[in-house]
Amino acid sequence: MKRAEVETAKTAAEGNIRTSDRVGIMGGTFNPIHNGHLLLAETARETLALDRVLFMPSGNSYMKEASRILDGNTRGQMVRLALLGNPHFFFSDLELLREGATYTCDTLASLRAQNPRTQYYFILGEDNLLTLRLWKNPGFILHNCVIAGAVRESGDHTRILEAANALKEEYQADIRILPPRRIDISSTEIRQRLKRGQSVRYMLPEKVIDYIMKNNLYRD
Repeated sequence: MKRAEVETAKTAAEGNIRTSDRVGIMGGTFNPIHNGHLLLAETARETLALDRVLFMPSGNSYMKEASRILDGNTRGQMVRLALLGNPHFFFSDLELLREGATYTCDTLASLRAQNPRTQYYFILGEDNLLTLRLWKNPGFILHNCVIAGAVRESGDHTRILEAANALKEEYQADIRILPPRRIDISSTEIRQRLKRGQSVRYMLPEKVIDYIMKNNLYRD
């Protein structure tokens, strides 16, 4: 990728947060980011009337094997490219710059300290919603943000609602369940297809596909 293209992507994707915003947080390894992530974020933004959504690639996730994840700079650049064209989506390198393991409770503490009047909405897939009580300091997380829980159209909605209600009761949490969407795309499937030399068109933004191909990513 040309240097000018990189700088344009970075400038267009980053922005400041106003202190009165309703801000969504879309975290993940984004290895790589795909259209399912973007659709989920847009669903949350529209459903919850969010002013903007921060896409925040994780640094050293304690939940995943680091050797299988591309470096933060590469994943971050793909996220920046994916966000081009949407004025409500912004890139954040907060977790990429943090040393050591990445914990959501620490991220929220940093954001709340910087912008105490901002209402944060943490966007979670159904798998993470079901295991949230096992995260580090779940009480702090649930007291400092609204949880926007995504459900797959084919998911076990009863189980998810039961888990959400249990968290509401135990922590007095504010949990909103987003409308079910058909999102049959995963980063794992994309990596496997790329390794086999198969097409991933329409699974990722074209600019991300171009970046992957130019840099020969996910081929090993």
